[in-house]
Amino acid sequence: MEYLIHLAILFSIFAILAISLQLIVGFTGLLSVAHAAFYGIGAYALALLLEHTGLNFFVAILVGAVISGVAAALIGLVLSKFRDDYYALGAIGFNVIIFSILLNWQEVTRGPLGIPGIDRPELLGFTFSENIAFLLLALVFLAIVYGISEFITTSSFGRALRAIREDEEALSVFGYRTSFFKLAIFVIGAAMAAIAGGLFASYITFIDPTSFGIAESVFMLSIIIFGGLGSLRGALVGALILILLPEALRFVGFTPDIAAQMRQVVYGLLLVFLMLYRPQGVAGEYRL
Repeated sequence: MEYLIHLAILFSIFAILAISLQLIVGFTGLLSVAHAAFYGIGAYALALLLEHTGLNFFVAILVGAVISGVAAALIGLVLSKFRDDYYALGAIGFNVIIFSILLNWQEVTRGPLGIPGIDRPELLGFTFSENIAFLLLALVFLAIVYGISEFITTSSFGRALRAIREDEEALSVFGYRTSFFKLAIFVIGAAMAAIAGGLFASYITFIDPTSFGIAESVFMLSIIIFGGLGSLRGALVGALILILLPEALRFVGFTPDIAAQMRQVVYGLLLVFLMLYRPQGVAGEYRL
């Protein structure tokens, strides 16, 4: 039972990441490969705030979301000067910078040693120390993020995002400041990713830079591609399948080293299969 609860918590965290990235990539068409950077900013912000300021978890996670949003606004202004492949390369560069800071700024982040002993959330004297209680908390955050995202995508703001994906220049002709919409959704997605990072840090109670590198950003991108671009439901489906898939390999009989390699092979085969037979993903609206 505890194992299933653990998987459900991981699904909740990665579903938040997938939904937030879906807003940027799936609905707006911005190929961001920097989501793990904002995920890491949220995780480290929460861990450091809890350790050095004694803030309540819920205040600290919101502060982490604000810090991540500010970072996204700054890098977003730079990335707004690029398009398509250059945008993706710029985003990768930002992820590398954040990873290097987390790895080398040892006075603050403790570098490769990571930060241990991160506290579990506490609310009105109740501590979410049991995993089942933490799962309920994670699901509440997931529901809030999903609700906000649903509101965004069905609003006039969301329709403008879809129009940017379809034809940004045509939208500009009608007087829309497309740069504002792109920057705004980039900041919103980054803040949501930071919330997932705070949940991850508090759940695992330990973080180090290896969880926030380029490979993690690519994995998040794989989730929304597999689930389908332009679909919040697809983000949930992709997170569910790609979180459960490596766990299923544990029961095949492979050694841990081989199972890790097989996970990458299966991911690759699934994506190739989708490109050939269902390029819009499991529940997506756009073809790749």
